[in-house]
This record gives sequence, structure tokens and C-alpha cells, in this order.
Amino acid sequence: IVKLLEDYYQTFLNGVVSTLILAIVGTGVGLLIGVIVALGRNIKIKETDRLIIKILKRVIKVLTSIYVNFFRGTPMMVQAMIIFFGSSLFGINWTNMGSWWIFNGYMYCGLFVITINTGAYMSEIIRSGLNGIDKGQEEASRSLGMSYWKTMFLVIMPQALRNTLPTILNEYIVNVKDSSVLNVIGLTELYASVSIATNKNYFKVEGYIIIAIIY
Repeated sequence: IVKLLEDYYQTFLNGVVSTLILAIVGTGVGLLIGVIVALGRNIKIKETDRLIIKILKRVIKVLTSIYVNFFRGTPMMVQAMIIFFGSSLFGINWTNMGSWWIFNGYMYCGLFVITINTGAYMSEIIRSGLNGIDKGQEEASRSLGMSYWKTMFLVIMPQALRNTLPTILNEYIVNVKDSSVLNVIGLTELYASVSIATNKNYFKVEGYIIIAIIY
């Protein structure tokens, strides 16, 4: 273990940085996506709405539901493989993007995957938080003359975020660990750093003990 750390500390350090970037960005941006998707899934179709508005709201609810069910219902490893190799159909080649330090195409693809995956989980977390707020809060705000969106972002959403904060932080912890599956697309994060450090010396167990302690 000591020898591995002496010879490959930089490799493990790069892995730690990559994992933290994936977890922090994935959780932060995923939360923003989750808020938007949660609002879309919770959108209310009123009888007084015009036909085109009703159709538009229905489309939003269906699309957001498909997004959430797909990304929550399939493994992130499978999603990563589909996005990494399927992007070529749209002229996107991740392997040719960037080459500075840990920021390369593999990292960008990994960030995209973990962000949209986290967004699906965050949307359900936020939606449960929104549904847990007493309806009297909205009624009181509207009676004071506040619009729907002002009520949502100034009254309802802050309370929902506060109530769901422990679950949001738990999602960050999950991302720290689950980012390890992104090594399947060639991304060198903490888990993949073991393969580099033990490629020639075969100290596999020692390498995994090191990253287990780091995790």
C-alpha cells in the first residue's frame, strides 16, 4: 500500500479530483434539472385553460414522466454506454473533445450522464417536497395577490428545498460512489485509477483498499 501511494499518488489524486467534480457538478446541475422537471410534472391542467394550453401542458407532463421513468429505471452504466456510443449518430465524438489534465471528452460525457441521471432522481425528491407543503401556504400567498410563479419560487420552493435537503445531500453521497461505473466509457475516476496503478505490479487488493479508505 505504501509503495503504491509513493509511486502512484498523483494517479490516485487525479482520480479523487475527477470523482469530486463528477459528484459536485452532477448533484448541483442535477438539482436544477430536477426542479424544472418537478414543476413540469406538477403542472396543473385547468378547465379554464385554452385547448392549446391544455395540449401543451399534457405534452410537458408526458415528456417529463418519460424522462424520469427512463433514467430512474435503467442503470447509469447502460445510460453511459448508450450516450457515449450513440452520440456518434448525431456527429458527436467525445474522444476528440479536450485534452487538458482530467478535462477530456470522457469527462465531459461522464458529466453529462451523471447530471441527467441525477436530474431524474432529484425531480422526484423535489416533487415529494412540493407535495408535502400544506396547500394553505399557496392559498395564503395567492390571497395576498402573488402570482403562481412568485408563490412557487418565493414561498413553496424554499420550504420544499429545506425539507428535502437531507435527501439531496444523500444523493450527493450516492453520486460519489456511483460515479465509479463511468469507467466503462474510459473515464479515469477514483475506481479506474486502481487499474492504472496496478497494471504492472498486480497489487490489486492493496489498490482497492486505498480507494476504499479514500471513499
